[in-house]
Amino acid sequence: MSPGAALILVVEDDPQMQRLLGTALEVQDFRVVAAGNVRDALVAATTHNPELILLDLGLPDGDGLDLIGRIREWSQVPILVISARGREADKVLALDGGADDYLTKPFGVGELLARMRVALRRHARVEESGASVLEVEHLRLDLARREVRVNGQAVHLTPLEYKLLTLLARFPGRVLTHRQILKDVWGAAYMDQTQYLRVLMAQLRRKVEADPARPRLLLTETGVGYRFRDMEESAEPTG
Repeated sequence: MSPGAALILVVEDDPQMQRLLGTALEVQDFRVVAAGNVRDALVAATTHNPELILLDLGLPDGDGLDLIGRIREWSQVPILVISARGREADKVLALDGGADDYLTKPFGVGELLARMRVALRRHARVEESGASVLEVEHLRLDLARREVRVNGQAVHLTPLEYKLLTLLARFPGRVLTHRQILKDVWGAAYMDQTQYLRVLMAQLRRKVEADPARPRLLLTETGVGYRFRDMEESAEPTG
């Protein structure tokens, strides 16, 4: 096992699932520490400083959603929820609470590992990059100059359009829920005004997408929110 391998905290109360995940991760050269409840998970998170947390929501001494909130008070470590709760509302609650991704049980080990690698790379870029210029396909966003160019041509965005674009672009690949975006762009009083967001997104896509009807950069997560396409993922258009 490589001493530089990422340390993963697995928070899972089912001993069989905990062992399965631990074995699967160690085979892939990850280091693993496990916890079976909220109390032990908090201790492990603070003492071991994991680079990613796999979190089951149904824990014997509390809800995983509460654990996410407590961790987010002091850490931005990537949190990938793995849960049997498959409802869209549960996914929205977890993402609203600060989770980076959500995977419904049962799932394949290959998909889990792929999502973990994406989360780790994304977090590393955020931690290490001091760059103020983002270029993806035909779009160039210069944060220092507050300048947006599409195919080399300057594009004028309204203050709200620019705020929405930069919010999503700062977290490439990460799904931001409707409520998260509304709070950041308009303020807490507008967190239920999803129609405002739909209209603004349509306006922004008309200005920065090559084909607004088949967006490649500003992608929809149906019923949940939006995300800015990660540079490493394939560009499948979504509505």
